[in-house]
Amino acid sequence: MKFLIDECLSLRLAKIAQSAGFTASAHVAHRGMAAWKDWELMKCIIEDDWTFVTRNSDDFRPRAGSRSQAPCYFGVPIHAGLICLNPPVGADLTMMEFYFEAALSTLETSPDLVNQVIEVWPDGERRVTVNRYGFPANEP
Repeated sequence: MKFLIDECLSLRLAKIAQSAGFTASAHVAHRGMAAWKDWELMKCIIEDDWTFVTRNSDDFRPRAGSRSQAPCYFGVPIHAGLICLNPPVGADLTMMEFYFEAALSTLETSPDLVNQVIEVWPDGERRVTVNRYGFPANEP
């Protein structure tokens, strides 16, 4: 598994992924994809088998959980997974790292994220809730 970190997140998340053993992980800025539109990223994400990590959850999660009219993964028959970090507004770098590490910890017992989403939500002071669910290709 390799993670592609969205530009809305710190470059340091790629280093955290690499240190956790996901050595092929990268930030979009390191891949020359900064400022790419979501649909341009999706083409690369799917073709190159990336697990995408983003804070812009509405742009990517299934339609049922999104305010977006056309979430990017809708209708994709198979994907390498999606991680959505959903911190409170104004979250600092340390908090973003904490959310990502919480997501990574769920992979220790079940590392396969094919057609799945991990979402990390705030749950009180320095606590999070991690939800993991399937993201079927034929969503209603």
